[in-house]
Amino acid sequence: MRPQLVIVGAGPRGTGLLERIAANVPELYAGSGLDIHLVDPHPPGGGRIWRQAQSPLLWMNSHAEDVTMFTDETVTMDGPVREGPTLHEWAAVDGGTFADRQLQGRYLRWVYERARADLPPEITVHHHPRRALRIRGPRDGRQQVWLEDRPRPLLADLVILALGHLDAELDVEQDELAAYAREHGLVHLPPDFTADSDLSPLKPGEPVLVRGFGLAFVDLMVLLTEGRGGRYDGDTYVPSGREPVLYVGSRRGVPYHAKIGYGWTGDRPPLPRFLGPAAIEDLLARPEGFDFRRDVWPLVAKELGFAHYHRLFTAHTERTATAWADFEEKYTAADDPAEIRALVAAAVPDPADRLDLAALDHPLDGVRYASHEAFQDGLRAYIEADLDRRHDPAHSADLGVFLGLLSVYGQLVRLGNTGPWWHGFFSYLASGPPGPRLRQMLALSRAGLLRFVGAGMTVSAENGVFRAASPTVPGFSVEARALVEARLPEPTVGRARDSLLRELHADGAAETPDGLLRTDPGDGRILDGAGRPHPRRFALGPYTDARTPGAFTRPRTGGAAFRQNDATARAVLAFLSTSQMKELAR
Repeated sequence: MRPQLVIVGAGPRGTGLLERIAANVPELYAGSGLDIHLVDPHPPGGGRIWRQAQSPLLWMNSHAEDVTMFTDETVTMDGPVREGPTLHEWAAVDGGTFADRQLQGRYLRWVYERARADLPPEITVHHHPRRALRIRGPRDGRQQVWLEDRPRPLLADLVILALGHLDAELDVEQDELAAYAREHGLVHLPPDFTADSDLSPLKPGEPVLVRGFGLAFVDLMVLLTEGRGGRYDGDTYVPSGREPVLYVGSRRGVPYHAKIGYGWTGDRPPLPRFLGPAAIEDLLARPEGFDFRRDVWPLVAKELGFAHYHRLFTAHTERTATAWADFEEKYTAADDPAEIRALVAAAVPDPADRLDLAALDHPLDGVRYASHEAFQDGLRAYIEADLDRRHDPAHSADLGVFLGLLSVYGQLVRLGNTGPWWHGFFSYLASGPPGPRLRQMLALSRAGLLRFVGAGMTVSAENGVFRAASPTVPGFSVEARALVEARLPEPTVGRARDSLLRELHADGAAETPDGLLRTDPGDGRILDGAGRPHPRRFALGPYTDARTPGAFTRPRTGGAAFRQNDATARAVLAFLSTSQMKELAR
């Protein structure tokens, strides 16, 4: 019987795995044939998130030139490099375009078809447009993958989970809010992929509380404004009359930073410098383990600072007071944060040129406004300043930090459990919305259809309504009959609505304290409670403790997901080739 490989999830991650399998087959697979089964109710390539059947108003949050599904010489891996076009090259659009998701879906479909075509004739790909329900089977034998509405399972020598973002059962707070909404006839939309949410209960002209100020909020804003017939005339929003009034807040109280609107020139910072493979090995070798804030964050902060100041000193020397070589030597030797701050203060005269990660993370900490209207003016000014800075090459040290963030994330995936804070901080600084979306926020704010609540936003359910407040504006609160949680569900294994992961959890698959599936950082095999890797089950994606910034990335930035895909593909092919040779030898 031909070897059988099942990949659950046919979106960008499953497609990337298929590309790496095709690239590595000539070296590693000597078998006479192979069946690859892709299981996903959505079309291969785009999967659920990037499917072509969604609103054309929804954009990517990356420039088209910054999106690739192909490896290059910067990816540290054992497999061969197979270069290919970026999104902008493939689609023949301007590199600075923020493409819509439909176009990205078509690109991903093309990548999938190219990967299939690159496989030898004896390897066949089958797509099963169904959900996978559970996996059964012994550690040392074939696995059974049960599919929805199918009486018999797929038999698999190996199974790879490439599930992407997951739906989740409500946590305690969300469950209580949902119950309150049912009892009082209110609207409560829990965390979800916004394009899948039913927004029809949000009525024109009525206030809607929105908790979450990231990319999910941007999608919500678009679908409830332009999606309901409104339009922009320059910097002015012309309403259709069908829009609700959105009152938005979050822990930070500000939107994610805008994408940087200029390209890189000159030499890149030599990364990694302080958080490289040797530092990661040292952390992993500690018998007592490590604490992220105590042991890892100081290295992260120093790495980001190095990237920032390398750019400042090499590209904007007129704004520094010492030579880069002298600063670099002292910065490298400094370990105490106070010592680093003193060094920076002496070498960088303007405080605006110094990197303050704490201030970046919580810009409204301790800030108070006398009135709700004063805060609207204040946050509009904050957004305008962010837009100006992120589109001004005079502040290109910010782009150095962005490259530092990518380098750091590529190293941290090897540590496994780094806790939820880091991913949120990365997304806030490096994965924010396109600048035009923030300009639309400003227009909606001036039109009175978008109102800012503040940082540390609290939501209570009382007197038959939802009420939101924030310490940013003492004494202010707003009531509404609708509440939207504008964020993706937390990718926890125990609360996953997907029965496949719940069954794995019940079967002994280990999870981190934050609920992520534990995997072997070397090749993605699923670990059990004793830390043993399952010989026949692999998992990659945001629900694992080896989560990466995304399944695709900027060209020539190392591509952590590409490295993982290659390692898993090689492990799978080596296992299947060896197993088949053993069968033939019997």
